Amino acid sequence: MFINLLTPAIDRIDILVYAAVFLHEAYPRLNDLLTERAESGCVIRIAVGDAESANVQQRGREEKFGHGIESRCRLALMHYRALHGTPGIELRTHATTLYNSIFRADDEMYVNAHVWGVNAYGAPVWHLRRTLDGGLFDTYTDSFDAVWQTGRPVEG
Repeated sequence: MFINLLTPAIDRIDILVYAAVFLHEAYPRLNDLLTERAESGCVIRIAVGDAESANVQQRGREEKFGHGIESRCRLALMHYRALHGTPGIELRTHATTLYNSIFRADDEMYVNAHVWGVNAYGAPVWHLRRTLDGGLFDTYTDSFDAVWQTGRPVEG
């Protein structure tokens, strides 16, 4: 599902998550795909949760997952860190309260709506397409951009 969203991207890929380590687990070539997309001119922005942030730690308590979410954030960062320095790919960490995860490729996106006390994999995923300006797609795009601005670039 997710790989089918990202593979045909031409202009932009945006990923906003706390961890979403399932992407690398399910698609071991994910970094290769992202590199290929970037080499073809696609702009890629990836924002993962800062494991040290109070919001990530609170999420772990709410999901009764404890330090698991923190370790998953660290693992996600470890996977993506290999992309550091790749032209066209930016990686940041964020410390926001994440109300949903966003996976965008050009004018399509998946939004994983977070539900209090439920791990993200147990919450609904919506498939959105940009059909008009100012619609729901743009609302989530603006949300991504706002979190991106608060993020801290990952150093090599």
